[in-house]
Amino acid sequence: MGHTATPVTMRTLADRLGVSVTTVSNAYSKPDRLSDELRDQILATAKELGYCGPSAAGRALRSGRTDICGFLFGGELADAFADPYTAVFLAGLSETAEKFGASVLLLRSPGAGDETESQLLQRAPIDAIVTCSAISEHPATELLIQRGVRVVGAQRAEEGDWVAINDTKAGRLIGKHLAKLGHRRIVVVVPGETPDGDAYEITPEELPAIAGRFAEERFAGLVEKLPDATFRIVCGGYKPKQAGRLAAAQALDVQDRPTAIVAMSDALALGVWDAVRERGLTPGRDISIAGFDDIQDAAFVGLTTVRQPIADKGRFAGRLAMDPDYPQRQITLPVELVIRSSTGPAPRT
Repeated sequence: MGHTATPVTMRTLADRLGVSVTTVSNAYSKPDRLSDELRDQILATAKELGYCGPSAAGRALRSGRTDICGFLFGGELADAFADPYTAVFLAGLSETAEKFGASVLLLRSPGAGDETESQLLQRAPIDAIVTCSAISEHPATELLIQRGVRVVGAQRAEEGDWVAINDTKAGRLIGKHLAKLGHRRIVVVVPGETPDGDAYEITPEELPAIAGRFAEERFAGLVEKLPDATFRIVCGGYKPKQAGRLAAAQALDVQDRPTAIVAMSDALALGVWDAVRERGLTPGRDISIAGFDDIQDAAFVGLTTVRQPIADKGRFAGRLAMDPDYPQRQITLPVELVIRSSTGPAPRT
C-alpha cells in the first residue's frame, strides 16, 4: 500500500537549514531583515523540497488582516462588467485599495431569504466591504459589522460609513429642467427584477423594494419639481441597456405616449435612446430623454444627465473601507445638471 507524503512546513525548512522558523518566515514576509544570500538559500531549499510558502489563511489568522476589500454587487456578477457606472466605481475603489496594499474581491449580494449566499458572505476573507446600496438594505452586513468587518455604503444613511450623492437633489435638477420645457407626461425607467423577462409598470410605493432607495429618492425629487405632471414607472430588468429598450418600448407603443422619459441611470437611458431611434423618433424633438451619472457614452450621444463624480466616489469608499482612522465617515459628493440635445420643449401634440 502507498503512504501519504509528510507535508513540508516552515519547520521542515528551518530544520533542514539549521535556522529558526522566524528566519524562514522573514524570508517571505520581511525580506529586508535577511541578507540576500540567506534569503536566496532559503527560497532555493524551499523550491527543492516543494514548499510553496506560508499559508495565506494562517498568515491572516495571525495578523488579523486579509488585505482584501470586498465589493458587494446588487445583481448577477456578470452584469457588473456590463454596467459602465460600476466599472468606473470599481476602478476608483481598486486604485485606493492598492495604495493600502489590498486587493478587491467581487461578491454577489444575497437575495432576500437566501441563507446559503448570506453564509458565504459571512465567511468571505475580507477586512472591509463596500456595497453600492445603503448598508441597511443588506441584512447580512450587520453580521459582518459584528465580526469586525468595516462596511461602507454608497448611499446616504443616518448611521454608518458611506460616500454618496444627494439623490433627491439629483432628481430635483432633472425635474426643474423638464418643468421649464413644459413636460407633463413622463415615464420613469427603473432597474429591477423581471421574472418573465417583460417590462412592467410599478407604483411609487413599490420603488424601494424593486429598484432601491436611490430610485425612490430621485423619483421624489422629480415629483417635487413637477407637481402637475403625470408619471408612469416602468421596470425593464437588471441588464441596463436591454432593460432601457424593453421599458421604453412599453412606454412608446401606446397612443398617448409620454413627452419625456427619465431613466434612473445613463446606462438605462442609452437603451431608451435605442428604442426611440428604432421608432423613427428624434430625441430632444419628438421626445426628451434624461438620465443620471454622466458616463462616457452620455456625452457621445448628447444625453442630458446629472453628473456625479463616480471615480471619486469609488476612491472615497476605498479610503473609508481601508482606513479606519479617516476622520470623515459620511461624505456627500456634489452633483450638477448637464444639459445636452436629448431634451427639448415638450411637443404640442
